[in-house]
Amino acid sequence: MSKPPFVIEAHFRLQEWVAQEKGYFAAEGLDYVFQEKVKSSDGKVHDAQGRTSGAYQTFEAGRTSDVNCACHWTVNVAAANGHGKLWADIYSVAPAGIFVPADSPIKGPEDLAGVPISVGYQSGSHYSTLQGLEQFLPRDQINLSYAEGMLFKRLDNLIEGRSQAASLFSGPYYLAEQLGFRKILDSTFMIASMVTGDPSPEDLGKFYRALKRAQRDIDLRPDLYTHYYRNEFPERHHAIMDTRRWGPGERIVFEPYTEESFAQSREWIADHGIFEEGKMGAGSYLDAVIQLA
Repeated sequence: MSKPPFVIEAHFRLQEWVAQEKGYFAAEGLDYVFQEKVKSSDGKVHDAQGRTSGAYQTFEAGRTSDVNCACHWTVNVAAANGHGKLWADIYSVAPAGIFVPADSPIKGPEDLAGVPISVGYQSGSHYSTLQGLEQFLPRDQINLSYAEGMLFKRLDNLIEGRSQAASLFSGPYYLAEQLGFRKILDSTFMIASMVTGDPSPEDLGKFYRALKRAQRDIDLRPDLYTHYYRNEFPERHHAIMDTRRWGPGERIVFEPYTEESFAQSREWIADHGIFEEGKMGAGSYLDAVIQLA
């Protein structure tokens, strides 16, 4: 029986789109299908709200592509709970920040004391906002709001004046910047990769070699590829987007995500009580990481 094709899903970054356009997956001999589920024309996948919808919950429910990405905190816990295997040969770094309207009285991080800041529950914006603001505010003055939905919904609420402050990354980060919203604090964070399907080691190698070629292309000429953000934005935003002004976004780093990084991140999560007791998972780094040999 022939094996099923490798399932590639765009992860709200440029690399998969560039590799697809330039035929890098095919050049590696990868038998694959390419899917995009973020946009879904209206972006409703990102409108879910509250504590029942976040990056971790998508791993609990099961993702459909063979390799998935999320903030490294969530990937750590999901892998330790057996919801996939951490691919530890790489990580990536995503520019992120807390934005407020141009005319907001909030001028610095200290002014965010008690102000609801829209983030995605148990998602990169959740952890990174805490991590950034703790330099300026005690924890009891950091007011995270999960009620305004995931990434596109947070962007819409900010644009339409329903949100005082929101944590944004990737394309929404650049659109907010383009529209004149002010970044109060940088909250750039690390992203990790999770193998959630059952691909062969050979196919994983082909996939990541193709992404490495794409990353070099983006590093050399990001201006040629920022138009791909449009592929994952709801159509309602297209008329106001000028991706020529945007940056390259998430950058894949082809270095190991180490056991030390895994342990330090889990200690930080536990210290902040982000997951209920007993929900952190019992898996060690060696349990969580995919073993190819």
